[in-house]
Order: sequence, then structure tokens, then C-alpha cells
Amino acid sequence: MAKRSNRFWFKLHGWFSLPVWIIFCFVCLTGTISVISHELTWLTNPDARATNPQNLTEKPMSELVDIVQQAHPTANITTVMSFESYLVNAVIFSDRDVPFAIAYVNQYTGQIQAINLGMTFTNFMRSLHGWLLFPWHSNYSVGYYIVCFMAIVMLGALVSGLVIYKKFWRAFTQPKLRINQGKKTLLADLHRLAGVWSMWFLMLMSITGLWYLAQAIMWHNHIEIEEHPPLVEASQLITTTDGAPIRPYTLANALHLAEQTFADFKSTYIMLPEHNRDTYKVYGQGDHIFYDQYAYGVTVNPWSGNIESERSPAAMTTLQTLSHIANPLHYGTIGGLWTKVIWFIFGVFLTGMSITGFLMWGSRTVKAARTELDDSLTMHNSSLVEQEGN
Repeated sequence: MAKRSNRFWFKLHGWFSLPVWIIFCFVCLTGTISVISHELTWLTNPDARATNPQNLTEKPMSELVDIVQQAHPTANITTVMSFESYLVNAVIFSDRDVPFAIAYVNQYTGQIQAINLGMTFTNFMRSLHGWLLFPWHSNYSVGYYIVCFMAIVMLGALVSGLVIYKKFWRAFTQPKLRINQGKKTLLADLHRLAGVWSMWFLMLMSITGLWYLAQAIMWHNHIEIEEHPPLVEASQLITTTDGAPIRPYTLANALHLAEQTFADFKSTYIMLPEHNRDTYKVYGQGDHIFYDQYAYGVTVNPWSGNIESERSPAAMTTLQTLSHIANPLHYGTIGGLWTKVIWFIFGVFLTGMSITGFLMWGSRTVKAARTELDDSLTMHNSSLVEQEGN
């Protein structure tokens, strides 16, 4: 009975991984690269580096918007984003002959170092990892669901693997890696060791992946996690004698309000009003390391200067909290560069586990096929001998 049970769990472990092995391995690999995509950008693209040899203080985002607006007077600037301190800020705009462009602005010197008209490397890797670049229809993507389904695969492989690997905890105190006993033994030891030492990482990726699946289902069913900021009342719009609207309050005013509202606030994502009844949306990060860079923020009425809505961890619902802590835990940004390195290393382990698991399965399958073929040939030869004897 025990043998039959072990065989069941072993087959289950294989079925959780092997039918979707290529996709699983691809998702693990692209996720591992995505973790350090900002650092790879810094290494490979000099225009994206925010060099600061004179140790200047960082300019506010409102000043970066003014710099781009002066360089491109007809540009319609929509968004400003900041990343790590060693990367330039991105000012996103459209212009008469440019439907989409990103100005790489050094936040210390104010220099526009490049204009990017395409997709960045980070966006490409995150999109490839997040939804396999499948197109989005309305508010869902088939690729997004496929990637989210890998969380179930990963959790199933983890649980069944622990059942198969008796006394797995010994791998912590007595790690075993036999390199002189053949390829099969080496692959098995590597697979088990990586699996046991990566248990926390597998669990974390599974849980955050399940959250992404739940989030996709809510998007698909038009269930909003966060309310849209309110629109400005039409009666509040101020116009001149010729009918042209004039916003009395600027982006600099909105940034000042956000900094007054939250301690240690650092703006990371700003959206400018898209129309006269829209607001300034100023989001950023604060003193909670487990929350993402959009966890704090205000929307500011450009006509009255009032704060129309606020966002902070203290006022979040459970779903909003999950939404804002998932990415830092999934991509390892909670502790900066050092946690990214840890996430990258365990991402390599996870990718390697999928490869060693497939090689072990392939080796067993080939061996079983050969054994079956040998048995068939033996039976066939025995039958011929018996016929000759008769």
C-alpha cells in the first residue's frame, strides 16, 4: 500500500510539471531576469544612468516636466515615473508626430539624456513574464491567466515533492551532492537540494501567483479593488473672458500637498490631468518597506487645490493591501538591491529545478522505453524459437 501511495505522489509530482514544462521553465526564466531588469538596463544603456558626479540634490518631478515642456513645446505630457536612484526619471508624452515617447531626464542635472520611442527592456521583460505578450482584450489576457495558472502548478509540485522526499529536512543539516556517481544521481541530488532550500521561495511565488490569479478574475468580472478618483465638479472650472480654462494650482502645488500629508513621502508616479475635470494624481512610497511604490498618494483638484482622495496603507482594505504588497514580495524589491540579488539567485534555482526535473523524467522515460523494447524483442525471439522447435 505504501509503495502504491509513493507511486501516486511521484506521478502527481510529474503531472504538475511535465505537461507544461516549457511554459513553466520560460515563466521562471523571464521572472528571474525581470528581477534585475533595472540593473541590466543600467549596465547596458548609458542614457538610462542617472550620473551625479557633483552630488546635486534631486530635482522635483514638476521641474522635470517643465524641462521637457520647454524642449518640446507642443508635447502633451501625461506621466512621470521614477525608479532606483541610479536610473533616470521617465517623462512620458505624445507630440504632433510622436504618438508615444519617453524622455530620459537626469533628475540631478535636469539633462534630457535620450528620447525613447519604443518599449523599454524592463517593460518588455515584465510583459513577457506577466502575460507572455499575449494581447489584452478589454480587461483580460489569455497569457495572464496562463502565467497565473503556473502558481497552482508550482504549489502542487512543492507539496507532492515534499511528500515524495522523505525526511527532506535533512537537506538543511546534511546536504548531499554526489558528483561522482553518474549523471542520474547528480541530477536527482541537485533537484532535491534546490527544492528543499527554495521551499520558502516556492511558497512565496505560489501565494503571490494565486493572488495575481484572483486579481485577474476580479478584473475580468469588473470588480474594482480601488475606486477611481472623483472628477472635479463642472461648476468649479474657472475660465477667462475668452472662455479658456486656467488651472490656478500646479503640479508643484500637488507635490507639496503630498509631502505635507505623508511623512518620508517620495513621489514615484505622477499623472497629469487628462481633461479639465481631471485631477493631479501623485503617488509614491513611504516608510513601509513591504508596500509598493504606489502605496501612498493623493489626488489634487487643480482648480481649488483641495485633496480629493488619499491612499495610504493605514486606510487600505484587505484586497488593496494584497494588491500593494504582492509585487514587492514577488520581485524582491522590499530591501533594495540586496533582496533583488537573493530573489535572482533563487529564481535561478527554480529555473534549474524545472530543467533538472525534465532531464530526470526524460532519462526515466527513455530507459523505460528501452526496457519495454527489449522485453518485446525477447518475447518475439522466444516465440520464433518455439516455432522453429515445433
